[in-house]
Parts: sequence; structure tokens; C-alpha cells
Amino acid sequence: MDSFRETLHARALAEGFSAMGICAPDATPDTAERLDQFVALGRHGQMSWMAERMGWRGSAAALWPQARSVIMLAEVYTPDGNPLDVLSQRDRAAVSVYAQGRDYHDLVKKRLKRLGRWMVETTGAEIKVFVDTAPVMEKPLAQAAGLGWQGKHTNLLSRDLGSWFFLGSIFTTLDLPFDTPEASHCGNCTACLDICPTNAFPAPYQLDARRCISYLTIEHKGEIDPDLRPLLGNRIYGCDDCLAVCPWNKFAVAASEVGYAHRVGAPPLAELAGLDDAAFRVRFSGSPVKRIGRDRFLRNVLYAIGNSGDSALISAAMPHLSDPDSAVADAAAWAIGSLS
Repeated sequence: MDSFRETLHARALAEGFSAMGICAPDATPDTAERLDQFVALGRHGQMSWMAERMGWRGSAAALWPQARSVIMLAEVYTPDGNPLDVLSQRDRAAVSVYAQGRDYHDLVKKRLKRLGRWMVETTGAEIKVFVDTAPVMEKPLAQAAGLGWQGKHTNLLSRDLGSWFFLGSIFTTLDLPFDTPEASHCGNCTACLDICPTNAFPAPYQLDARRCISYLTIEHKGEIDPDLRPLLGNRIYGCDDCLAVCPWNKFAVAASEVGYAHRVGAPPLAELAGLDDAAFRVRFSGSPVKRIGRDRFLRNVLYAIGNSGDSALISAAMPHLSDPDSAVADAAAWAIGSLS
């Protein structure tokens, strides 16, 4: 199987993936316990799906007992510039780098399916492909497969790729040679913990999603705690702070997929506040931003307006005081109060 692994690796790179590693389905025995602790402490917030089917999520071997190997693949989406620069442009929206281009679910899954189809045609083995769409703990598996390690911010880091990459997996009935798990190379660095605006890390290697800006702007429904709103700044979808400051990004490689090329940019908050549901759907068609819906999106935009310090934006918030969505109406009132 060593020769097939080499061929598979070459095929994966030809498909556009940046790195590949292989591990056993049961290579992450401590995942279930860590997940149990995370949920028991309530750190998953409103993400009820984290608590559902925990038996599968905590063990890749339980998800598909027939699997003999897990192939982990990385695909980079490295930004051209520093994503933190937009945070000083307070009248404009900051959108996370990963959501600037086309939805990565579609792009990565198509690549996984092509690679998987080739595997089936070549070997006759069974496969299942996943990209953030099933109870699969990709980051621990990727570390077990040698692709990188979970840093103190809990995201995956790589000595070869930096911080900016997506993960996809192919479970297969093939017996393949496993790679050596990667160890942590964070050392004494705490840059990712120190920069977090909301202190979302109770300790190194631990995350409280309830304070994470990515969670708050994407997953959290309804009103956001008033104490946290000023800390969002102009971030309306996600947050890149802890990724952007990582020293390992000096080894980041350029993205080759044109679909990740920046197209959302940093649009004016006043412009975004004027989008109705239809215009929102058109504006963010094919983008991950679309999945949070107009109401949650507009709530975030209004918080950003309240944090802008620009009283001229009061006029953009005023029409939403009577919005049918109570969280939007509350955000509009908060924004106006903050600017008055």
C-alpha cells in the first residue's frame, strides 16, 4: 500500500489540495472526553448539534465502523494582505477571510468527491467524504494524521501552511499506512490568546464559544449580551484575530483556488444596513455569509454601526427600530443610543 499512498498523495495535490495525511479512525482516544467536558461546561452555547450524537462525534471509528483509514486533506485560503487592517476602518464591515470568496463547503467537497471517485475506481474500496457537514472532529484527526497541531486557540496550525487552510476527510475501507501524529510547536507564545477581544480562551487550548466573536456573529441567535457588543467592533461575520497574529503564518503559502479570491471586501456599513432580504440573498449568493440569514446579518451590521463612532450612521439604523425581528430592532436601538 506504500506505493498506492504515494500515488494517492500525488493525485490529491493534483486536485488542488495542499497537504495530505492518514490516520486510524481510533487515533484520537481523548476526543470524546474533551468534548464531554466542553459540553458539560456549556461552552458550546446554542450549538445544540455539538451535544447531539456525541458518540459519533467523539469517535470517528463509531461514525463508520467499516472504515480502516481516515485520509485528512488540507486546502489553503491564505489572504493576500493583513486581515486585521480593516478593523481600523470603523465605517466598513469586517468579514472573516474564509467567507470572502465562494463557500468552501462546495469547493472542498467537489475536490474530495473527485479524489474519492478515483479511489473507488482504482481499488474498489468503499469511501465516505466529509467537510464540516457531519459529526467528525476534523482538527484532532488532522493532528493525528500529521497535518498540524491544535494551537492554544484550538485551531489547527502547520509548520508548512501556517493558519489559513480548510480541512476535508475521506473515510475508507482501505488499509493504508498511517502518518506520524504532529506535536505542538506553540512553545511559550500566547499571541493568539492575548489578542482575543472578548477573552474567549479560559486557558490555553480551551475555548468558550459563548465569548468567541465567530460564534456570536455566526451561530448565536437573538440578542447578544450588551457587555460583549462593544467588543465586536466592526466584525459582522467571524473573526480572524487569533489566526492572523500567529507567528507560524510566516510559512503560509498562497491559495491556488480562484474561488477563494476576495470578492466580499469591506463594504460600507450604511450600504449593508439598506439590504432587504432579497437584496441580501443576491449580494451574498454562493458565500458562507448567506447561511446566517438577513436578520442575524443585519443585527451584526447594526452592532458594528453602534461601534463605528460615526453619528452620521444613525440614519442607517433608524429604519430598523420597527423591524419585525426583535433582535434587529433591539440592535438598532442600541446602535442609535451608542452614537447619540
